[in-house]
Amino acid sequence: MFLNLNGYKSLLLLVAGAKGAIGSTLAAAVTQLKHHPDSVLPYLTTAGKFSGLFPQQAIDLAGWDMAELSMTSAITRHGVLPKTVWEPYQDEIDGITVFSSPGADLGRAAQVQHIMQDMASLKTLFPDALPVFINLLPACAAETPHMPETLAEIMDHPGASEFPDLSYALAAISSRIPVVNFTPNPLECPAIIQHAVKNGVCLAGCDGKTGQTYFKVVLASALKARNLQVDGWYSLNILGNADGKNLMDPERAAGKLANKTHLLDDILGYPVGEKYGTPSHKVHIDYYPPRGDAKEAWDVIDLIGLFGLPMSIRINLQGRDSILAAPMVLDLARWMAALSTSGRKGLIPELGFYFKKPMGDCPPITFQEQLNCLQSLENEYRCSLS
Repeated sequence: MFLNLNGYKSLLLLVAGAKGAIGSTLAAAVTQLKHHPDSVLPYLTTAGKFSGLFPQQAIDLAGWDMAELSMTSAITRHGVLPKTVWEPYQDEIDGITVFSSPGADLGRAAQVQHIMQDMASLKTLFPDALPVFINLLPACAAETPHMPETLAEIMDHPGASEFPDLSYALAAISSRIPVVNFTPNPLECPAIIQHAVKNGVCLAGCDGKTGQTYFKVVLASALKARNLQVDGWYSLNILGNADGKNLMDPERAAGKLANKTHLLDDILGYPVGEKYGTPSHKVHIDYYPPRGDAKEAWDVIDLIGLFGLPMSIRINLQGRDSILAAPMVLDLARWMAALSTSGRKGLIPELGFYFKKPMGDCPPITFQEQLNCLQSLENEYRCSLS
């Protein structure tokens, strides 16, 4: 039963990087939801949840991108989807509103103002929709010499062109729009968090946990539960999409690699490789153009059991990067809509199930803890309706 008490009739995804591989796949998924919901809904972890919100298929999309090509041209360029998925709805998909990204020559304050004006226009265009901002911008350099500590410092910081994500996040929070940071880019600095709390805005992030890392969490949690000692874990990712090419820059890859690596020690409760005096958890990402969006991941896990005897596991995941990521983005947007209407604000660590590096106080680490937190969040939402 549809009992929305906040006046919203639909969900609006505001996507930075709308014509990237994930963004354009999202555009097709949102369109399919309207015409053939059974092709999308069964793959969402939120399917059937949040009955007090708008109908599950009532989702629209808009956003920003630097590319000048049409949305269906972007879909074709990325090569993720067969024509049968999007071609019957080409005009509808190409009709999606995508603004040009604010110029790299603009300072931070001008970028924020530009994006806020776009957001205001989209709120007018979709007056009955609850907007959620989704950050899908490429990974940027992980380290900054000095992370701004106040909003004034962020506005004056000269790195707007190198780290545009902050401009979008500030614009969204100032416009009282929830934020999902699906990238490894470090949006969640104290000034941003404080600004979100002050404005009553939810934040979720960071770095979406789509394929190899998701299964690493599941398996590592299972090994921990059996008290099997992980002696080493070697992970290799090969992918040939724009994300893979971008991550060939060591500075841009550093944040994602760190998130993939630290997660294992956190789950197990000890540093893998401690007895060797050097980490024996290795993670590599290689750009391999023939794979395109069809990412392949190889894992070699060495473990020790009774009497110190060695064993090993081999895993080969042949996944599709954007096909794994797009449903997660839809799920996160629906969670943020539900939590926003129930009064949550600031970081939402309970959504750690979806992220390599969940942000907030005491985020859940093991797979079971993450599932338990999702159930608690759903119960919290249900209580807010009573």
